Amino acid sequence: MVRRLAVTVSLGFLAGCAEKTPPSTPMEPPSPRARIAARGDSLALPGQWTPAPGDALEHETAGFAKILCSAVFLTGLDPADAAANVGFFVAPLDSRKAVKDTVIDRKTETVRLTLTTGVTRVARRYGSQGCIALPKGQDSLFFKPSVVTSSLPPAARTPWPMGDVVKDRWPAGVDSAKVAEALDVGFGQADEMTLALLVTYKGRIIAERYAAGIGLHSPLESWSMGKSLTGTLMARLILRGDYQLDQKAPVPEWQQPGDPRQAIRITDLMRMSSGLRIKSPNDPDYDPKAGYADHLYLYTGTANSFEYAATRPQQWKPNTVGRYRNSDPVLTNYLIRLAVEKRHEDYHAFPRRALFDKIGIRDAVMETDPYGNFLTQGYEYLSARDWARLGNLYLQDGVWNGERLLPEGYVRYVSSVAPAWAADGNPVYGGGFFWVNADGAWPLPKTAYAMLGAGGQSVHIVPSHDLVIVRVGKYRGQNPGEAALDKAMPLFLAAVKPN
Repeated sequence: MVRRLAVTVSLGFLAGCAEKTPPSTPMEPPSPRARIAARGDSLALPGQWTPAPGDALEHETAGFAKILCSAVFLTGLDPADAAANVGFFVAPLDSRKAVKDTVIDRKTETVRLTLTTGVTRVARRYGSQGCIALPKGQDSLFFKPSVVTSSLPPAARTPWPMGDVVKDRWPAGVDSAKVAEALDVGFGQADEMTLALLVTYKGRIIAERYAAGIGLHSPLESWSMGKSLTGTLMARLILRGDYQLDQKAPVPEWQQPGDPRQAIRITDLMRMSSGLRIKSPNDPDYDPKAGYADHLYLYTGTANSFEYAATRPQQWKPNTVGRYRNSDPVLTNYLIRLAVEKRHEDYHAFPRRALFDKIGIRDAVMETDPYGNFLTQGYEYLSARDWARLGNLYLQDGVWNGERLLPEGYVRYVSSVAPAWAADGNPVYGGGFFWVNADGAWPLPKTAYAMLGAGGQSVHIVPSHDLVIVRVGKYRGQNPGEAALDKAMPLFLAAVKPN
């Protein structure tokens, strides 16, 4: 707890008379960010953070190449549009100015960016693994890409939610006029740069709109909504008995005697409470001048992301401090790969076999690092309808078509405040890499929870009203896009009958 400094008042006497002193001004209480940072400092273990290796500009250019590749060859955006409007998180606009030559090869689905220094960074599309940024100076990967096909029947002839066919958008309890108003408000105009806005009520689509050039099957920039997808895949492994939430995370690099990281449980990773020492732009005391953040390096470093995350030291005891850091979902993905390959299964096909084909997801692309490790802490592209399907799996308590896909109690777990975040006085994060509304920041009931991604990407799940609200847009439109959605949310609530 941060103590407020006491202000003392002194009295002076002049000619036997008390002199009145001006009233003291109480000191301003610390900001929430300062308070959270101070608590973390008070609990920190010995040690110092080491910046991620390599040159920041080159990392950002590798990120830019990957962003352009995905935007052009997955989503289908115009290259100039993509360069101006998407992917700022790993490729800031200022760093893009240092690119003197851009080559987009549509035949090989390759993007080459050359800096004014002469360094070239390359990203290329590879099979079902999407676009991958290559290590500097290399033109190949450290794994064999593959094409993973769906076993689902043609979407055009299959009813929603397993396919495209929507027969009736207006179930009982829906005010269609209010839905239309909410859709107009939430989608917004040009400034919002919304690409897709879709709402389901009791599992049925009641509102849906797309930007020009975007359709039902367009894979869209989704960013950290993929963390919730990572949590869902881990939940599939927990259900089949590969892991337990409360077990110690069996990361191979932590198994030497005396390694304090052996105390980290899988649930600590899934609650962003592992206590591992990395830097993230989301940290309350983040200083971009201190060095390139490894939170970003885990996207752009073109290294073995699992190996790098597993070598991060401890900053706090696990389940003590909540911090939004990519080390935790990356290591969860590491555990997923270990379990899948231990069973001699195809790691890259696992998401499709275990989840996507179960709930009708056809268009998901989960991208990897050059070693074939999924980077679904943010490098994944799904259509709006696919995100709605995943949201409805949670709205239905993890049961789909009568089959339990998530462990009993898992939905309650993801929608409850994580203990370390509650201890920080910051009740915004739950389990399984989901955000929660315990602080009432969203204009939704406090029982709502969400998958959220940079750039204004979101899937809000509202159990009290049987709603799933999906909004995906271009990164540049984040602020106006989120403001428009905030205005629309109460309208969607008013348009349906609550439970």
